[in-house]
Amino acid sequence: MAKETLDAGKPTIDIASLANRIEEGERAALARGITLIESRRADHRAFANDLLELLMPNTGKSVRVGISGVPGVGKSTMIDLFGATLTDKGHKVAVLAVDPSSSRTGGSILGDKTRMERLSVDRNAFIRPSPSAGTLGGVAAKTREAMLLCEAAGFDVILVETVGTGQSETAVSDMVDFFLVLMLPGAGDELQGIKKGILELADAIAVNKADGENIDRARAAAAEYRAALHIMTPQDSVWSPPVMTVSGQTGDGLDDIWATINQHRDALQAVGRLDEKRRQQNVRWMWSIFDDQIKALLRDQPNIAARVPELEHDVAEGGVAAARAAATLLALLRDNPDT
Repeated sequence: MAKETLDAGKPTIDIASLANRIEEGERAALARGITLIESRRADHRAFANDLLELLMPNTGKSVRVGISGVPGVGKSTMIDLFGATLTDKGHKVAVLAVDPSSSRTGGSILGDKTRMERLSVDRNAFIRPSPSAGTLGGVAAKTREAMLLCEAAGFDVILVETVGTGQSETAVSDMVDFFLVLMLPGAGDELQGIKKGILELADAIAVNKADGENIDRARAAAAEYRAALHIMTPQDSVWSPPVMTVSGQTGDGLDDIWATINQHRDALQAVGRLDEKRRQQNVRWMWSIFDDQIKALLRDQPNIAARVPELEHDVAEGGVAAARAAATLLALLRDNPDT
């Protein structure tokens, strides 16, 4: 079994030992394991694959929930109270929160631990902010693998928070069992700008900030969303997405959300759809990793990487068709003896 070193000069760590410590619920080991799988170094990727293979038998037992919504909808505040509600019920909750990345450093700009005050001090919760680093829609490239590590560590509820910038909805819905979309009160304005695709992906819609003077507006917004969903074909024949109101400040509606998540899970399990859904997600995950590895080959081969700026310039200026430029890169990969 391989040994890994995250930083030069530091002692090596036996991957088998690291896996055992993760399975025993050691938080420092879990954090280190996620750091390892997030690394772009080729040697670290080999270690990460070893780690994942050891942990795979102890994964897949959690409830996987994606939570999305536009910036400002109150995702982090709602998740903080929702997660605390679940730990009070005896669950162990992991939050994988994807922060907007610094374009210069690739690091997280926001700090989710400072925005989730309850969960950050909860012994039965684990929060992992990860920079999106330019990945699709703000969903971290390694979020799926981090989710598996959290499951192996005994967390039975995984909450994946996305940046909420367009395509992230599609990406997160393809890695979770249940996809919750948070909306703001004020449906009249909101419905005009909402994308039909978001409604099609949602397993439930919750109008957040339904408290104080916003309660009536939130209820009106929920009625508008119900009407919009009523004329759409549900993505699954065994489930019709409900619309509810919730307050991330007072906690009103959080128990209803958890009950809905469990009802959805029971409905899919009754007809074998949950297992099938996860199998399909795994196959799409394989092809996503394959795409990433092809791009990594471009970065790792100097003679090929040197051609990329030239081709990008020609495509941008209209001198070369995008399809031809892509074919050129593919031909270079085929002809390169090192690939």
